[in-house]
Amino acid sequence: MVKIQKQQAMRTVLKGLAPLGLAAVYFFGWRFIAVLAVVTATGVVSEYLMSRRYGLKITESLFVSCMLFALSLPPAMPLWMAAVGIAFGIVFGKMVFGGFGKNVFNPAITGRAFIYVSFGVPMTAQFINPALFVNGWFPGGFASWITRADAVSNATPLVTQSARLVDILLGAVPGSFGETSVILILLGGAYIIYKRAANWRFTVASVAGFVLLQSLLWIAGVPQATDPLYGILSGSFLFAAFFMITDPVSASQSTDTGRWIYGILFGLLTVLIRVFANWPEGVTFAILLANMFAPLIDYLVKEQKRKKKVKAAEAKAAGGSR
Repeated sequence: MVKIQKQQAMRTVLKGLAPLGLAAVYFFGWRFIAVLAVVTATGVVSEYLMSRRYGLKITESLFVSCMLFALSLPPAMPLWMAAVGIAFGIVFGKMVFGGFGKNVFNPAITGRAFIYVSFGVPMTAQFINPALFVNGWFPGGFASWITRADAVSNATPLVTQSARLVDILLGAVPGSFGETSVILILLGGAYIIYKRAANWRFTVASVAGFVLLQSLLWIAGVPQATDPLYGILSGSFLFAAFFMITDPVSASQSTDTGRWIYGILFGLLTVLIRVFANWPEGVTFAILLANMFAPLIDYLVKEQKRKKKVKAAEAKAAGGSR
């Protein structure tokens, strides 16, 4: 029998993601359930086999990773590719480091990065218009397995920059399963922050870093630098800012100062990659780079605090000896 280690914070995150899962079915059809089932089954098997080697239990964080990974995929992603991606993310993004609490990288984003560079076309050029374009606002995707082939779109609003902001807010745009509806992302993100399953400093710092650099580049007229509001609402930035970089393990977690620095770094990196690199989304690699710097950020912040305490103690001792 598979034993699962309970984690209340992870259940809270799953509740925050639940509306996005329901919306994925509404916008893109019941195929999301198949993708989620395949991803979850593969993730459980992958972590179980590795956990046996360490004598550990499967943690409920696994189900958060699987949900995040499934929601980050384009609706037309082949099931076998989804399985390969989550297996890679769980094994090489988490378990090779020793399991939950020891991993450097976010498992879900590790898996997404792997299939992003391995299977570029399905991840970047085979998006699908929401089912409501075919079936109307009701029943939407509830009446479809997946949107018909004649409703295929080659790009998301982040690339085309042609969608109306109201459609982006509602989710009536092409994109990954759970990253199109800004309103639901904000509601789910607010819920996990309210329940203290995520630290608000990460999200606020990310948005601040993004808006600051994006605004500067946009005002300067740099090519590919979009309107900051449009840039922050389209794509997967907000989804990542609430649910990805707030990961309790791979993010900077030791101090509030570290959290601010980490969040700002993620926002800045996202803008730099979007504007100057060949990766239009930017979020995936920005998270991985921020993950890499998290231990260094924690060390430097702690070291700075230690030095201040030492200097304060020395000053106090010197004053007392007079």
